[in-house]
Amino acid sequence: MRAPLSLRPGTDRGRVLLVLALATAVTVFTATVPLLRDWFDLRVYHGTVHTWVHDGGRVYDYRVPGTPYGFTYPPFAAVAMVPMALVGLHTAVVAALLLDLTALAVVARVLAGRAWRRYGWYGTALTACALALFEPLRDTVSFGQVNLLLLALVLADCRLLSTGRARWAGIGIGLAAAIKLTPALFIGLLLVAHRRRAAAVATGVAVGATAFAALAAPDASRFYWTRALWDTTRVGRLDYVSNQSLQGVLARLGVESRAVWAVLVVLVLCGWAWRSRRAAAAGDWRAAFALTGLTACLVSPITWVHHLVWLLPSFAVLIRAGHPRVAGAVYAVLCTSVVWLWFDDASGVDGFLGGNLYTWITLGLLVWLPVGHRPEGRRRDTHSTRATTVPPTTEPPVMTAASGQPGPSSSTEAAAGAGTGSGPGRGRARRASSEPTGSTCPAASNPQSSSARASS
Repeated sequence: MRAPLSLRPGTDRGRVLLVLALATAVTVFTATVPLLRDWFDLRVYHGTVHTWVHDGGRVYDYRVPGTPYGFTYPPFAAVAMVPMALVGLHTAVVAALLLDLTALAVVARVLAGRAWRRYGWYGTALTACALALFEPLRDTVSFGQVNLLLLALVLADCRLLSTGRARWAGIGIGLAAAIKLTPALFIGLLLVAHRRRAAAVATGVAVGATAFAALAAPDASRFYWTRALWDTTRVGRLDYVSNQSLQGVLARLGVESRAVWAVLVVLVLCGWAWRSRRAAAAGDWRAAFALTGLTACLVSPITWVHHLVWLLPSFAVLIRAGHPRVAGAVYAVLCTSVVWLWFDDASGVDGFLGGNLYTWITLGLLVWLPVGHRPEGRRRDTHSTRATTVPPTTEPPVMTAASGQPGPSSSTEAAAGAGTGSGPGRGRARRASSEPTGSTCPAASNPQSSSARASS
């Protein structure tokens, strides 16, 4: 796909100026338009492990001073975060930013595949600007959340499977599932794809990490697995507009029946199993992992907006399958914070459609995302066919080597490369907030008003 002329300046100086202008615009946008979260979740993590290690407090009893919000992840997450007890909050913030940048680089590298080599610093800079506008990514960073780290761990296994180095596959998924329960669905993907060894590795790592946490924090483990896990009031209000799962849609409609939700979950899981199995059978692991991320967001009782970083692989799949405009349009919507327009009232037809828009996007991607697309493999096959059908040339080797200029297939290859569609969108301006995400937000007795600190 060729970039628009406006984004293809002819000189290095023009490209530098364009990147600087875009970076400035993105910085102004993220500093003024979106709701900033003031590292609230990171403060929960830091306060929890600091109190636990230094003051002898209990992991699930900690609350951020002046708030009712505390730790809700499995015990292994607290054990993994113990190093934060050795540093101050500001150092922890810097470390979290560096880890997020590293994880984002891993995610981009896995999703782009070999295509990243063709775009250089200019394409990388444009992609970074586009990613900075993505609302789930903005929220993940400003909350100090762990979503990017989990996505990077899971996609590391995707890379191992797609490159034929499956011996160590499953370790990343197992660690991610031990830190947070949602990635456990990727173990299901390995089973559906008949990768039993990788599934066993992932399960073993998750169980081993959980057992290690039980040894390191027996009281916390006992409390979490017997009480905290089943206490939905620790998580947050199901009907809160940031909850973009199927359960969130039902809650905003006033449907409280667990049976209705269970039926929808079973239907979604059946569709996921069928489509992801097809993708894995075709060797399209990126699509299989993308479908699993989409499904995890839909079937989880709580999917706050920042959890939707699991949609990132879907955009890479769309672009590689030759649908960059669709990817760009959907990506632009997810940059706008549009669902917050129904923060106060998600009733009516407009609330049903607009207040749940991210859920409809996730569901649409699950149904429509192309699977079985292997552009890199087709390029190799194409080159092999050409090599066996073109008659031998009598030109000297130097002339033959010089003939490797873009030929008839160059446009196809460019279209198959990974890129990132984006659109800055216009998010509704809101007051800066330090409200926690759903991972730390218990049920509120009264709905929050639009002037209250919004949570995602």
